[in-house]
Amino acid sequence: MSKLRAVSLFSNCGAGDVGYREAGFRFDVMAELDPRRLDVCLLNHPGAQGVPGDLRKTWQTVVKKYRARAGQVRPALLCACPPCQGMSSARSGMGSHDDAEAGSKDERNLLVTVVANVALKLMPSLIVVENVPAFFTRKVHHPKDKKPVSAANYLVTSLADHYVAFPLVADLCDFGVPQSRNRAFLTFVRKDLPGLKELLRIGRTPFPRATHAPDVGNATPVSLADALATFALPDLDAATPETAHAEEYAGFHSVPVWDERIYAMVAAIPSGSGRSAWDNDVCRHCGPVKVLPETVTCPKCAEPLLRPIVQEDDGSYRLVKGFKSSYRRMYADRPAATVTTASGHIGSDYTIHPTQNRLLSPLECSLLQTFPSDFKWGDALKKLGHTNVREMIGEAVPPAFTKLHGEVLQGILKREWARAPMASSDERIVKGWAKLAAASKKDGRKDPREYFDYAKPAGRAKPSSKQSGSAAAPARG
Repeated sequence: MSKLRAVSLFSNCGAGDVGYREAGFRFDVMAELDPRRLDVCLLNHPGAQGVPGDLRKTWQTVVKKYRARAGQVRPALLCACPPCQGMSSARSGMGSHDDAEAGSKDERNLLVTVVANVALKLMPSLIVVENVPAFFTRKVHHPKDKKPVSAANYLVTSLADHYVAFPLVADLCDFGVPQSRNRAFLTFVRKDLPGLKELLRIGRTPFPRATHAPDVGNATPVSLADALATFALPDLDAATPETAHAEEYAGFHSVPVWDERIYAMVAAIPSGSGRSAWDNDVCRHCGPVKVLPETVTCPKCAEPLLRPIVQEDDGSYRLVKGFKSSYRRMYADRPAATVTTASGHIGSDYTIHPTQNRLLSPLECSLLQTFPSDFKWGDALKKLGHTNVREMIGEAVPPAFTKLHGEVLQGILKREWARAPMASSDERIVKGWAKLAAASKKDGRKDPREYFDYAKPAGRAKPSSKQSGSAAAPARG
């Protein structure tokens, strides 16, 4: 264990893996669909070998490249962050989360099969899988029996012969990340590790204790105002190209320039209010007016109000169709809203600066995602543009959390607890199990806790491995 070797799947730009590296893990192989993202990833993990392309076709190359480096030595860690877009019915239009037929239309929803394939070949000591909370509940057809199953439960059962699974559903602002970011994690610990017995003996899990949550101490979540003050970046303004750009930051501290109407609409939202342009009772020509929430035009001059409005082909006006969380300033006194792939769009959820008339810059978004200030982008901004860079930032796992997580994982491997692990009774763990169990019950499958002695519900027997439906024993190194 002197060299904590690691493999990363669905690596994106490698930001989340930076945290595990800072905790002592060294990545030998990193795999990512987009070769341009992989270039950024390898800039930040220069010791790793990259595998570009669709992992459904390249996962065996990952195994070969790892073994070419490490021989038969098993990795200490396998990290995987499969794409989450297909998990969201709101974004994908794929119907109910209980509709396996709809869920199976997006092939990304069962990319965890790749994780199982690589895990059962390399048999790492630890496996970490991250996704949105819907990962625990979104139904797809099981690749073998074709019955409904959530992707997370498929992975739990596929690895149950060799690994003990631990779920977590948490808002990462509880761990010092200065944004509200609800995420789900599965951490698997190989059953033969001595550290697993110690972990279970003390009633803990392979996750860090929350650091900024009222239920664990005095520290509170970091507000957006405090985070922005720490960044100490120059003010920007979306009125002109000159004011929307800070030259000394190589294009990363810059924002889109708005036309006069959009700018006026945002400027009408009171600074620091957390309010939306949907609430603007202002006309550009007549000033404040008394109108109803659904009013579109000024009652005095008949011009459109400073609200999200579009003009129809016949010249009439209507409100934009969208969520009321769009065209809204972020709250300064709370953690930032979730940094998403759409951080460059005013019509997305909570993307407007709390006090300035602009969106957040890519640099601010990366810092809210806790990217290190020296994160290397190379010429990604020039080659890919702001939209693609913002997407990489939005899809990343905050390295501030993965560093804390990595320190706990080290404790399992070394049996030395430099950081206290989370208790199995923590509400974030309980919530994870509840989601997995509820999803399995709806599918007519057994409670996933029955696969593991430590989490077995009272009064119910543990099944034998022959009953478990798990994958066959792997070819071992």
